[in-house]
Amino acid sequence: MAAKAARGSGERATGVVFPADDEGRRSTGALGRAVVADALRQVDPVGAIGAEREATWRSGYLGPFRRLVEAGLGSPESALAVAHGGLDALHGRMRVVGPDGVERPLDELFAHAPERHPRTVEVAGTGTAERELSLPYRGTRLRGDALRRRLQTWATEGVLEPSAVDAIRLVQEHPEWLALDGHRVVVLGAGAEMGPLPSLLRWGATVVAVDLPRPELWARLLRTAREGAGRLIVPVQGDGGEPGGDDALARSAGADLLHDLPAVAAWLEGIETGGGRLVLGNYVYADGATNVRVSVAVDALTRRLQERRDDLALAFLATPTDVFAVPGEAVDHATAAYEGRSRTARLAGRPLRMVTGGRLLRRPYVPGSDPGVNDTLVPQQGPNYTLAKRLQRWRAAVARDAGLPVSFKVAPPTRTRSVVKNRALAAAYAGAHRFGVEVFEPATSNTLMAALLVHDLQTGNETLGHPWRDEAHAAVHGGLWRAPYEPRSALGLAALLGVGAARG
Repeated sequence: MAAKAARGSGERATGVVFPADDEGRRSTGALGRAVVADALRQVDPVGAIGAEREATWRSGYLGPFRRLVEAGLGSPESALAVAHGGLDALHGRMRVVGPDGVERPLDELFAHAPERHPRTVEVAGTGTAERELSLPYRGTRLRGDALRRRLQTWATEGVLEPSAVDAIRLVQEHPEWLALDGHRVVVLGAGAEMGPLPSLLRWGATVVAVDLPRPELWARLLRTAREGAGRLIVPVQGDGGEPGGDDALARSAGADLLHDLPAVAAWLEGIETGGGRLVLGNYVYADGATNVRVSVAVDALTRRLQERRDDLALAFLATPTDVFAVPGEAVDHATAAYEGRSRTARLAGRPLRMVTGGRLLRRPYVPGSDPGVNDTLVPQQGPNYTLAKRLQRWRAAVARDAGLPVSFKVAPPTRTRSVVKNRALAAAYAGAHRFGVEVFEPATSNTLMAALLVHDLQTGNETLGHPWRDEAHAAVHGGLWRAPYEPRSALGLAALLGVGAARG
């Protein structure tokens, strides 16, 4: 049944929205508790009750989100039950409010044909396609043997999983893969710092860009496209872009996933590939509760395209600041690092642990665990961010189980604008190197992750038998999985030590 849009505090929301209670309030905490409880209910009913009864969700969400991972470790079926339960709960609870103010179930989002359809404009690059994989790193560009040595150093230091080294080296051996001939890579959140758009265009690929209609953003994307060697396919509203060149195009390009989703879906349904796949890449991000709204919108779009296209592939980047099951090899590496720490570190750590009741500088794992559980949830990021990212993990697992090609990669901690504007996170990142964690610059991260995307699309990226193994494969976690200390037990000290560098 349709209902009038409920009132809430602040501006009236339209598009994909949180459900309202009987008094018209749209509570993000109530949704988070309900979704986590529903995800746990089949395999961990006690955990489900605990999530439902967590009164201080903003600070108490860490345990329930860890439990979501632990509950799925027993079998692939358990992990998939958690994923299906979470997805069903989100799609069953979230709502959509149209311009008429009428609130409807999310599943009715595509019930009516869109009134407007974006036009398609293609922008061709003028550069020469790069035919060798290279990686910007600390003021230089690594290629060939220099890149191979850096990858091996990262593996030795525990900055990434050895399977990531194997994947990147395979791309090095097949530079003809870089152009992704035949594929069309949809980059949702085309302007994202962690997105693959700049690298793909440099390599000569065809990119379908979707982002908000913001002229300054599109002016930057169009410059990147012109300087590159690929093609950029752009959604355009109205009749803009024909005269006035790129300036006019920037003013009329873009689409709003929250409010114009049916039109975006119809537009993407009509994108033709060159015999390859339409790759739906999810790189969206927004602050606060809007992050959940836009993530749910993207997931609704994903389901729609799965129904309408048989050539779909999915791509995701996971945050390293979450809970992951990690292989025994990573546990052994971290255990050796903890037991091999210097005498100074041992002497300094003992009183800190005593004073804080064991909260600081703890062991990261029980020795010998396989898998281990790495808990790098950062309280400052909040439950909305965590739910939005967990939604992507659930979709990746369910889609892979259904036979869709999926590229899901854990990306390294990176100094993006969204991170460094948070003073606590910026300080922690500045001091992280003292605890065995390397924080990457955006250009290094997005190039590395684009190369891993190419690998997955070109090799098929078959499942490894359990969702946690698929998630851990070729992870670039910056050292968070293999560091000598449980990440959250070192975060405060890292921030304290890094506060001066962060201000600088």
